[in-house]
Amino acid sequence: MTQYLVCFLLSCLGIGMTDSVHSQSLPMGFVYVDQVVPELRTDLRYRLADNFVGTTVDGYSGARAILTQQAALALGRAQTELRSQGLGVLIFDAYRPQRAVNHFARWAKDLSDTAMKQRYYPEVDKTELFSQGYIAARSGHSRGSTVDLTLVSLTPPFQQLDMGTVFDFFSPRSWLDATGLSAAQEQNRALLQRTMKKYGFTPYAKEWWHFTLQPEPFPDTYFDFEIRDNLSAR
Repeated sequence: MTQYLVCFLLSCLGIGMTDSVHSQSLPMGFVYVDQVVPELRTDLRYRLADNFVGTTVDGYSGARAILTQQAALALGRAQTELRSQGLGVLIFDAYRPQRAVNHFARWAKDLSDTAMKQRYYPEVDKTELFSQGYIAARSGHSRGSTVDLTLVSLTPPFQQLDMGTVFDFFSPRSWLDATGLSAAQEQNRALLQRTMKKYGFTPYAKEWWHFTLQPEPFPDTYFDFEIRDNLSAR
């Protein structure tokens, strides 16, 4: 209650929310995914420079995936089923602060920055990233129940299953109805889609890696707390 009173007073005074107010704990209803999902593997691309922006994205000060508790528990059930096949999930991104979405939008509008084009969007002009649905001013990730992931072997060297494209590849080849995939790539995508749907996640038609839990705990709230490694639960 005290924390909320401080937030209210700061807001009335026109003072921005500082780290001392927001950085000490996760918002109620959120968890670190590794505390819920056994044998979780992550490759959080926005924490470092190996992503389509080519630099660390705003809001990613830590290297741990965060989701709503409901989404993490559902993902844990999916992981349990996959383990019987010697597989598991590997997360590329989970909760995404609104400030990161804003960073993506600024980058998309900077037409002079095409350093990562050949790797992530060789087939689309940067001016079309908004109109084609690859970049948006709002993201379901900021509501906390959307996750980007793939399948990985649980035995060393923990290889990712071949899905036909890399994560965040802006192209029709990443769409759920993509053509020209090999039989193995189609099977791998089908397994991922089937498993995630079974545990309550809905896919996004233009990204084979993107899933949102339904119903969402926070369907109308876009969070902006920073991702850190040591936030305490409430």
